[in-house]
Amino acid sequence: MPIFSAQAISEFNDFLIQRNLINFGLQVLWAVVILLLTRWAVSFTKPIAFRLLKYTEPTLQRFLLQAVGIFIWVAGGVAALQTVGIQTTTVVAMIGAAGLAVGLALQSSLSHFAAGVMLISFRPFEVGDSIEGATVSGTVDNIGLFSTTIVTPDNVRITVPNNNLFSGTLKNNTIMGTRRVDLHIDIGKRPIDSTSTHLLSLVQPHPLVLREPRPTCQMESISAEGNTILYLRPWCAATHYEQVRSEILQLVQEFLHSDSTDSTVL
Repeated sequence: MPIFSAQAISEFNDFLIQRNLINFGLQVLWAVVILLLTRWAVSFTKPIAFRLLKYTEPTLQRFLLQAVGIFIWVAGGVAALQTVGIQTTTVVAMIGAAGLAVGLALQSSLSHFAAGVMLISFRPFEVGDSIEGATVSGTVDNIGLFSTTIVTPDNVRITVPNNNLFSGTLKNNTIMGTRRVDLHIDIGKRPIDSTSTHLLSLVQPHPLVLREPRPTCQMESISAEGNTILYLRPWCAATHYEQVRSEILQLVQEFLHSDSTDSTVL
């Protein structure tokens, strides 16, 4: 005769099933609580991170804020999975392997991303600066994490990968605030002193030419034909460089053409 009846065994099995269901329900409940806490943590840390990063460039700031949020959600998701009894070691290993594969496939893109972070952090140029680099020259329109857009003087918008700018020589024409306009003038056989004085008298009254540093006019060299070559060097604001150069060239050329002596402006 059996010690336990079939009914008792059945009731015991039902008890175990109910207990397991209760435990599983509690685990699911805790997982939901963890996810709710994770959501609260994201909303709580976002303004704190924003205050810490308020002096960071806006593009990098948005990226870092998103990265912080994603990291918190991943940590909360892993904790929730572990609470319901799912082993996350294999999942994490699979995610790591997938990340490695994607990283190798997007190696060039990641190099542009890294260069973008460096450009945004060190700021060799900013939006609105006139730059020359990667065989492109123009005004910076936007600095992204993967590429920078530049608008050329003829109003063409060019997208340049960040690594091309960061790894090469970069010339910023705006960052110093002022620029010197260098003009090479062949004055022919004219007398040097009087011609230099007249050239300076043409340049100094110009409204966009700076009083300090003062414009200078000095002898540069003598050409093969025996003509005198002068340097004419006025200063102006960097944003007015092209306008000042063009207008000064016109003034000098008109002065030189008023005389029959052969001369050129470069």
